[in-house]
Amino acid sequence: MSYRTVVMYMEIGCFVVSVSGWILVCSTMPTEIWTWSEVDSIVLTSSNYFSNLWKDCVSDSTGVSDCKGIPSMLALNWDIHMCRALIIICIILAFFGSVLVLVGMKCTKVGGSEIVNARVTFAGGMNYLIGGLCSMIAFSYYGNKIRAEFQNPNYRAQKFEIGVGVFIGWAGSSLLVVGGLIYSIFAGREACNSSSKGYPDHRIPKAYTVVASKKRVSIARTVTSGSSESGTTSGTTSSISGITTTTATTTTDEYV
Repeated sequence: MSYRTVVMYMEIGCFVVSVSGWILVCSTMPTEIWTWSEVDSIVLTSSNYFSNLWKDCVSDSTGVSDCKGIPSMLALNWDIHMCRALIIICIILAFFGSVLVLVGMKCTKVGGSEIVNARVTFAGGMNYLIGGLCSMIAFSYYGNKIRAEFQNPNYRAQKFEIGVGVFIGWAGSSLLVVGGLIYSIFAGREACNSSSKGYPDHRIPKAYTVVASKKRVSIARTVTSGSSESGTTSGTTSSISGITTTTATTTTDEYV
């Protein structure tokens, strides 16, 4: 099995894990039981109080429940606003992370080259990671606040316990962090290696470069051979006869 196939299966598994975490975090928004408390009034009669970031509810032993939304947004404490904002940011980032990962995964073949797909997958993994950290901070702070109020002996108001919504949020945040971290490691390493190969070292060229080239140079050499006959007589000029000229051409190979 090749390395690319292993990475492809890993991306599919991380996508399933991250989407499952995103669904769990989204499911905590309508969940009413973030905190709960049971109060016994008389025999066979009890009341259950539970609430989340958006409303407070109460139910009796007969199963009838009544919920009331928080009337004033400005009257809430700053920590409730912070938890709301962090969870909404997590949901938005995880959504865009899912879109980016679907485009950049090796099995979908939607993106461009391998380098582009790795960078897109890395961006989606970072969205998962940041979103998971945001929701983890929100759920952890909310759960720690409930624990501190419950264990505080000077807290005279009604004490609550951690509800199922916080535990679901912790599970979803953990899945988002794990999936985003694995995406960021594998896709980031591939993107960094590809980018480093794409930019080679630049070297200053030499001013003068001697290139060996092979040329065929023809040199004509003339060889003159012959015989001359001269006669000296009085009052006459010498005569030249029998001159034969032969031209020979030789070919030599020189490197210029």
